Amino acid sequence: MSRRLPVKKTYKLFIGGAFPRSESGRTYEAEGQNVARASRKDARDAVRAARTAQPTWAGATAYNRGQVLYRLAEMVEARVPEFAALCSGREEVERSIDRIVWYAGWADKLPQVLGGSNPVAGPYFNFTVPEPTGVVAVFAPDEPPLLGLVSRLLPPLVGGNAVVALASEQRPLAAIELAEAIATSDLPAGVVNLLTGFRAELGPVLAAHMDVNAIDLCGADGSAAELEGLAAENVKRVVRGRADVQSPWEIASFLELKTVWHPIGA
Repeated sequence: MSRRLPVKKTYKLFIGGAFPRSESGRTYEAEGQNVARASRKDARDAVRAARTAQPTWAGATAYNRGQVLYRLAEMVEARVPEFAALCSGREEVERSIDRIVWYAGWADKLPQVLGGSNPVAGPYFNFTVPEPTGVVAVFAPDEPPLLGLVSRLLPPLVGGNAVVALASEQRPLAAIELAEAIATSDLPAGVVNLLTGFRAELGPVLAAHMDVNAIDLCGADGSAAELEGLAAENVKRVVRGRADVQSPWEIASFLELKTVWHPIGA
């Protein structure tokens, strides 16, 4: 009897809720595997998918967004051994799950904490409410491969933004595994899009894209100054996030505050 050959996993992109290969057909080697190398067109397709999905995600109730993100934590919890093999181990996976749950709990608390009524000298009721910025490009750090991505992915999602995330260039497999968990959760297609490839190629495309409203340069490394310059073309919000921070102010970095004036009295 001949010995069978195992079926090797194909590591693809995650765009619009689907797992396409790069339109260029290119791959690169990372962590001993052939991983899809996204092209500039793939990046543009991901932004288009995010822009299409963002209004629906932002229009969901805050409570519903929290429940959907909690469902993502459940899906990661069900695959702990797989994730542990692709990062530093079980502890990193459990910290990632806890971080997802922590941020999910903030979804319906943001208006009370970040918004509020404002005293004004006049016959008006004045109040401030947080609103999502729109489409956010996230540059994930190389380390830790899972927790670093989760730490930068969740803050914009909680507030109703859609995300195009560029995974760790050196250790992208945990990000692809996370994409599979996202695909089986309740997140609408296109709300999260994950690209694998080279920062030097994809970073400038995302930073200069006119339909991207904010960028998180956590994993941009030495190219941050160049990317900030490109982002200035359409006055993107630029955030220099950190992978070791867990705070509601990380969520606030991707929100706009809208102030409303309403007349009162006769």
